[in-house]
Amino acid sequence: MFMTYRCDFDLPKQQVTLDALRKKTQNPDFWADQNTAKTIMRDVARMEREISTWQSLEASLVENQELIELFIDDSTEEFESEITAALDQIEAEFKTLELRLKLGGPYDTRPAVISVYAGSGGTDAQDWAELLLRMYMRWANAQKMETEIISITNGDEAGIKSADIKISGDFAYGLLQSEKGVHRLVRISPFDSAKARHTSFALVEIVPEAQHGELVVDIKTDDLRIDTFKASGNGGQNVQKNDTAVRIVHEPTGIVVTCQNERSQGRNREQAMLVLESRLLDLEIKRREEEEAKLRGEHIEAGWGNQIRSYVLHPYRMVKDLRTNYETSNVDDILDGDLMPLINSYLDEKVGKLVG
Repeated sequence: MFMTYRCDFDLPKQQVTLDALRKKTQNPDFWADQNTAKTIMRDVARMEREISTWQSLEASLVENQELIELFIDDSTEEFESEITAALDQIEAEFKTLELRLKLGGPYDTRPAVISVYAGSGGTDAQDWAELLLRMYMRWANAQKMETEIISITNGDEAGIKSADIKISGDFAYGLLQSEKGVHRLVRISPFDSAKARHTSFALVEIVPEAQHGELVVDIKTDDLRIDTFKASGNGGQNVQKNDTAVRIVHEPTGIVVTCQNERSQGRNREQAMLVLESRLLDLEIKRREEEEAKLRGEHIEAGWGNQIRSYVLHPYRMVKDLRTNYETSNVDDILDGDLMPLINSYLDEKVGKLVG
């Protein structure tokens, strides 16, 4: 009935960090830089929740220790049932906190910017890209995170060619970093009159949201090509009649960002610049990782060469992560956003490599 866990969470140290952040919020000039202020307020709220949860768990452990001591003296079936239920609740809370302890990267607490691109395969691939987008939206909803659609390019007949969304919530990037790479789908095509089996691919990119002013390399105005055009998606008459959509090309890197979901050109430009900064930050992260990998003698594949997961709907049903070898036949649950088993297995593998 009893389980043993061990983890390291320095509560006093976290409290000191929280107090320092709270002190910053009391500065008269705190809101002069709104982007930085919002980031600090988000960190304060997250740390308050974490510390409160750990304190509550600690109190529950003390309380249930007393119940266990009473149970030794009065081992009735009703008493045992009460203790078992309490310990099950503690175990569930602990597993959630244990997951958070696996997320110690410098960007893990950030919101995540997700980009989904349909691969070759026409309508089937574009439909698959839309299914993946729906999967991430449902996952975010189940985790009580906020989602924001930045841009969507619809497919020719169905699905989408590409989409950019932002997911905001505790450890959004840390949890979703497991999704980077190529996702492969095998199924009977709903668009093929012969009902033939098709294989479709989609690329998923996950980058942490950049914080204002944190990029080492300045984004020079001369390096940007900015175009405006009429939006093609939903958004009302204002979106359709005026050039509200914005496309930004960063010439040195070739990064292209499009935003058309806001009603004003100014807001779309602001969102596009945020995504551009996030992708440039991701390039810097990848550069550092590649340098470290070279020192360790590892090889890192990027882009379309990095297939991470297969989803098979025919002739059998299975989802398999090719990095961790985790597999399940609950394909429908996965596509409906139940990604935590996959995320947990990835983080376990990652922590294991770091420890090893």
